[in-house]
Amino acid sequence: MYATLLVIGAIILFFFFAGIRIVNEYERGVVLNFGKYTKTKMPGFRWLFIVSQKMMTVDLRVTTVDVPRQEAITKDNVPVGVNAVVYFRVQKPELAVLKVKDFRYAVSQYAVAALRDIIGGVDLDTLLVERDRVATEIKQMVDLETDPWGIDVTAIKMQDIELPASMKRSMAAQAEAERTKRAIIIKSLGEAEAAKNLSQAAQLLTSTKGGLSLRTLETIDNLQADPSKTVIFALPTEIMEGFKKIVGN
Repeated sequence: MYATLLVIGAIILFFFFAGIRIVNEYERGVVLNFGKYTKTKMPGFRWLFIVSQKMMTVDLRVTTVDVPRQEAITKDNVPVGVNAVVYFRVQKPELAVLKVKDFRYAVSQYAVAALRDIIGGVDLDTLLVERDRVATEIKQMVDLETDPWGIDVTAIKMQDIELPASMKRSMAAQAEAERTKRAIIIKSLGEAEAAKNLSQAAQLLTSTKGGLSLRTLETIDNLQADPSKTVIFALPTEIMEGFKKIVGN
């Protein structure tokens, strides 16, 4: 009799300790009783009757899933390689367990499909310039599809957009041509401004009595002596007009 009580006590202790579960603060425990959902356990010390009950813990923290590099064709028929990262969190753990077998893998596959669909509807320039808007459209599509699973997709970020080598060369040539165009425009504007300033200076010197003579003397003073060079000066108009008056008299 005593031995029987020991055996029964050992069995009770075994079931008691075997049924102990700890649910962390960032987790929830989905309990099935004989395969049927009964409750979702909150964080803390929990106990299960292991003969009939089973508990699956679900992490509620934000989870990241890498979307490997995908080949997609843009609206203007340019092949691109895109990889992305999906950020999501479980809002209803019971749905994430009961509605889909592996919600992480399912979210990743939905992201791949949405990425190809959205990129196929935009041209290359839009994809490169409005990357955040395109990523937001992908996020909205994935979020809509995964909402019945109790999952909230918080963001999708496109990390890299790889272009064909020929397209890269064409874009580099276009950028170089654009820089050359801007340089020519800036240079022509500078020359026009310089010509305008020279014209104003010439008018000022002409209207000022003796202005050209003073400018000529200043130029001569700034010249460096070099026997190998010959310098020719044009006489100011004031001197020529003086000669005309002398000859006229």
